[in-house]
Amino acid sequence: MTYKVCAFYQFAALPDYRELREPLRAFCAGLSLKGSVLLAAEGINGTIAGAPEAIDAFAHELAQAGLFGGRLNNLELKFSTAEAMPFGRLKVRLKKEIVSLGDAAADPTRQVGTYVEAAEWNALISAPDTLVLDTRNAFEVAMGTFEGAVDPAIKSFGQFKDFAAEKLDPAKHRKIAMFCTGGIRCEKASAHLLARGFAEVYHLKGGILKYLEEVPKAQSRWRGECFVFDERVALGHGLRERALRQQELDAARDE
Repeated sequence: MTYKVCAFYQFAALPDYRELREPLRAFCAGLSLKGSVLLAAEGINGTIAGAPEAIDAFAHELAQAGLFGGRLNNLELKFSTAEAMPFGRLKVRLKKEIVSLGDAAADPTRQVGTYVEAAEWNALISAPDTLVLDTRNAFEVAMGTFEGAVDPAIKSFGQFKDFAAEKLDPAKHRKIAMFCTGGIRCEKASAHLLARGFAEVYHLKGGILKYLEEVPKAQSRWRGECFVFDERVALGHGLRERALRQQELDAARDE
């Protein structure tokens, strides 16, 4: 059986997120889905896997009226496949943030960077006045990144604001193009930079996964694999599972 994998997120006001946990868990369990879902007052974030028809039913439930009353009508959804179930169990957890940065001023529902479609990304990052910034953790960057991208050398996304304070200057870095796995970290990172006075902040819509899905390998400026937080470990162009050397697998899991 080939499993369908759905990575999703949306920043949206969910003041009742605690009450949503059990109905959402029960709905996912009823579809035999496995994976991880985070709920917070600021929105939802997760990756789940299951039978194709079950994933389709799940996506429909989130995006339509259903459990969330139509509040998730702008979900960022990305689909891929896995030859084996990439998750051991189902987890629906409550969090303070759906992606942890620790900056109350970084509110993607109020301001966020300019979205750039995958088809337009190469032109943006090729411009000589663009600082290309990888917002992911160091071990993810080591597995693959875009040509010429700056590695912030952080162990967790929460350290991004320290990197920005020490290494980025609104007067010097006037045009920043950032990227991450699926787009969610860039929502927070771009909101953080805008709040600090950076004028032009762009981010790859749908993240690396959308780029690998839509941009042909022959035209790609991506080098290496894209780490994903499940048992597949990494994906390549076309969102195909990639066979990695055992030491790479071990290193990724150690992190």
